[in-house]
Amino acid sequence: MTKATTLVLGIGNTLLSDEGIGIHVIDRVAEMAAGRADLVMLDGGTLSFTLADDISAHPRLVVVDAARLDAPPGTVRVFEGEDMDERLRGGLQSVHEVGLSDLMDIARLTDTLPARRALVGIQPKYMDWGDSPTPEVAAAISGAAEAVLELVRRWDAA
Repeated sequence: MTKATTLVLGIGNTLLSDEGIGIHVIDRVAEMAAGRADLVMLDGGTLSFTLADDISAHPRLVVVDAARLDAPPGTVRVFEGEDMDERLRGGLQSVHEVGLSDLMDIARLTDTLPARRALVGIQPKYMDWGDSPTPEVAAAISGAAEAVLELVRRWDAA
């Protein structure tokens, strides 16, 4: 039996310090999971409606992004399934909330919403010009990557 593919979608702009954390995390996931054909890494930039096709092509989705968590910089939290949906609807949001919630709505309307989906959010500290994350947020990259891989392992076992 073939494993279900998981799209790991990193969101952000790496020219804006902590805002680009999603891209840094998917790069680390790619290093940690080298050779896994069931994991598809995608740099989603700052989001676009063209990503709807990528999302619909995979039964599982993990979005990694800077998120407003009202927590210390570098805090990592995982929001899975309905919890992710609820957070995007009104509570906690990705810093790209309009685009991400719109993409999830497109998936719902086209009946392509991944059954397994999660948001791995990292609390940013600084979101202005800068070519690397702040030390607090950079220190969270490995932990966030491990959170992504733990989700995938758990989904694989289900």
